[in-house]
Amino acid sequence: MATAAAGAQLRLWWGWLWSERFWLPRNVSWADLDAGPDGGDGLGYPQARHILAVFPLAAGVFSVRLLFERFIAKPCALHVGIQDSVPYLVQPNAILEKVFISVTKYPDEKRLEGLSKQLDWDVRKIQCWFRHRRNQEKPPTLTKFCESMWRLTFYLCMFCYGIRFLWLSSWLWDTRQCWHSYPYQPLTSGLYYYYIMELAFYWSLMFSQFTDIKRKDFLIMFVHHLATIGLITFSYINNMVRVGTLVMCLHDVSDVLLEAAKLANYAKYQRLCDTLFIIFSAVFVVTRLGIYPFWILNTTLFESWEIIGPYPSWWFFNGLLLILQVLHVIWSYLIARIAFKALARGKVSKDDRSDVESSSEEEDTTTNAKKPCGSSSSNGANRLNGLVRGSYWAEE
Repeated sequence: MATAAAGAQLRLWWGWLWSERFWLPRNVSWADLDAGPDGGDGLGYPQARHILAVFPLAAGVFSVRLLFERFIAKPCALHVGIQDSVPYLVQPNAILEKVFISVTKYPDEKRLEGLSKQLDWDVRKIQCWFRHRRNQEKPPTLTKFCESMWRLTFYLCMFCYGIRFLWLSSWLWDTRQCWHSYPYQPLTSGLYYYYIMELAFYWSLMFSQFTDIKRKDFLIMFVHHLATIGLITFSYINNMVRVGTLVMCLHDVSDVLLEAAKLANYAKYQRLCDTLFIIFSAVFVVTRLGIYPFWILNTTLFESWEIIGPYPSWWFFNGLLLILQVLHVIWSYLIARIAFKALARGKVSKDDRSDVESSSEEEDTTTNAKKPCGSSSSNGANRLNGLVRGSYWAEE
């Protein structure tokens, strides 16, 4: 009896999850899409089961990334002078380690004084221990360079593929074509590969977060990747893939410039970094505050309303896109602040969204390894030039 009740509950939940009233326009059923005409490439219409192909592909993308970083990105990093440095190892101390793990990584003055009396250490020495201990958990510049070079390569390849694919697509030149005959729009192989590769890439980022050096923005980036995966998956199942390709291509262009600016910063090519960041800022504002709302949102909100009319998943999809636009406004404001500071000071200042210590203390790692803890050093945040790795960006 209990098994039968559980089975009935599962079927009820499954029916609610795939409710045609939510996913599809009026007078359209899943059976219509299953029995639809062949798309010319043998793919028919987008199906939820197609998403299963993403997981082995994501594992493959992750494997390619590991090979790329080792045999291509790392030699490039060494060639531009980035050292394969060994993290500074702190003096083992059970008491300080317990405080660091269980209590705080940033002890206040009162706690420092208590530890000083307990260990008979100078307060400055304890501060130095905690700083170096925090640095042990920070990714070295070489690692960040390799990661950014991999992302730059992927974004650039996908952007070039997207432009080449969309150039021959009718909906690039007339966005109303995103909705004509919807949802009976056959899936071509080019569109399928574009979508699945983008989705596999973000799934690979989800995997790599648990194997890479854990960063302070772990949770933010986890939510970012999860939201991106959700939006791409939702639009695929709902067959809003035509407008989805426009959104993905529009976002990839600024990501290419951002990763390029990061690489220049890690390589200490300051002028190139500043130039790329200014270009990135301009492209970001134009694409996210200009093209996105007046081109993408115009077609998803108004042209689609006129051609197919609203229904539940239509409201949900547009709600996600509107939330994305709000985030674009916030990020554009933060980017503009950095760009104006760069123009005023002649260099890019620290990113207001970034983990300052993550960027500044990695310099202290090499500096303090050569200097006694009691010697003075300038504040890392004040010494930080160029674009640093921010907790950017829950954007796509």
